[in-house]
Amino acid sequence: MTGEPFLCSIATYKMDRNPKLSYTSALVLQTISSGYSYGFDIMDVTGLPSGTVYPALRRLEQQELIKSSWETERAAFAEQRPARKYYKLTREGKETLAKALERYTLFEQLVSAEKSKRR
Repeated sequence: MTGEPFLCSIATYKMDRNPKLSYTSALVLQTISSGYSYGFDIMDVTGLPSGTVYPALRRLEQQELIKSSWETERAAFAEQRPARKYYKLTREGKETLAKALERYTLFEQLVSAEKSKRR
C-alpha cells in the first residue's frame, strides 16, 4: 500500500460485467425471459414472496441485467387496477442468464412446467 487514500468515484464505477447470480436472481431472470414481466406474475410463477422478488428486481436493475418501464395510467385504468411496472432483460441480462442456465440446469424445466400448468 502506498499510503495514499483509496478513492472510488461513483460516476466512473462500472458494474461487474460477469456477475455471479444467486439462485433466486437467476430464477427471476429466467422467469422474465419466459414472458412473465411484472412483479405479481413473477411471484405467482416462482412461488417466491414479495420480500424476495422486489429486492431481487431492484438488484438486477442496478446491475443493468433488466430494465423496467411503467405502463400507462390509461391502460391500468381500463383494466381497473393499479399501473404495473414491467421488466425485460437487457443484452447483458440475456448473456448472464445463458451462463446461469449452464450453472443451474433445472431452470428452464421449472418455468416451462409452470407455464404449461397455467394454460
